[in-house]
Amino acid sequence: MQNRFADILRLLVERQVDFMVVGGVAAVLHGAPVSTFDLDVLYSSVEENLPRLADALDRLDALYRDPAGRRIRPDVERLASGGHHLLMTSAGPLDVLGNLGEGWTYETLLPRSGEMQVGDFEVRVLGLAALVEAKELAGRDKDLAMLPVLRETLRLLDE
Repeated sequence: MQNRFADILRLLVERQVDFMVVGGVAAVLHGAPVSTFDLDVLYSSVEENLPRLADALDRLDALYRDPAGRRIRPDVERLASGGHHLLMTSAGPLDVLGNLGEGWTYETLLPRSGEMQVGDFEVRVLGLAALVEAKELAGRDKDLAMLPVLRETLRLLDE
């Protein structure tokens, strides 16, 4: 399956979902020479945002990536629970996150994010310094392996 991350982002923007790009795609948008296989977005869990997000996910034919093969669709109730929603969509894998790390939410990370141009539209993206901090805190092997590249990209951008 071809990943069409820009298609997912465009739909989220069109449906007026409050979200920000985090993870590997955020790193790429900041210019880091990394590759990623899924799109991670952190969403606002305020009540009025959840139906917009559920609608966008429905339009993407999103299903939870379930090892047992069950066809479970995300809905407002599941999204309201927060946590991580690991989905497969018609445009590729999408991780929809209610929080990042220990208690970082869309609202708490807003000041550490900014708008970036993707094609002919803008999306909110987690700042590179905050992304480095999140990867450090996560401490997973794949996150730690990416840190030198992210730190060097941050250094180059600061020059």
